[in-house]
Amino acid sequence: MSLLQGHDGMTKLTFGGHPFLLGFEQLERLVERTAKTASEGYPPFNIEAVAENAYRITLAVAGFREDDIAITVEDRQLVVRGRQAEDPAERVFLHRGIASRAFQRSFVLADGVEVAGATMEHGLLHIDLHRQVPQAVVQTIPIGRNRAIKEGVEQ
Repeated sequence: MSLLQGHDGMTKLTFGGHPFLLGFEQLERLVERTAKTASEGYPPFNIEAVAENAYRITLAVAGFREDDIAITVEDRQLVVRGRQAEDPAERVFLHRGIASRAFQRSFVLADGVEVAGATMEHGLLHIDLHRQVPQAVVQTIPIGRNRAIKEGVEQ
């Protein structure tokens, strides 16, 4: 079974059936979740690499205050939500071209990527991310006798 399987003319990425990718089912779920959030169009954003292991996401949030925006990390997913408070004054608009709609924008974070902080200036929300680089670990696995292994499994 290959990583790319045809289904009704579409190509789907699957990890479960490949013999060299053990335990990568979570990665498949992350890819599916990312594909769902890719269709979001508001607010516009940039992602930039600011250093070797540092990134910055910048969202255009003109008209929103810091209190109108919530940033959370839920199950390795960075979620930015914005909701403006209702304007209590009755205003009569002759033309309303500035959207004041709520939004939710999501980004899937890789293991080891953490949110370092967030700032807001000139209508732009900057979210800084930092990746912790794991140290290479070499682990030696002792080889036991079959009897010892079977007894350990049964207990």
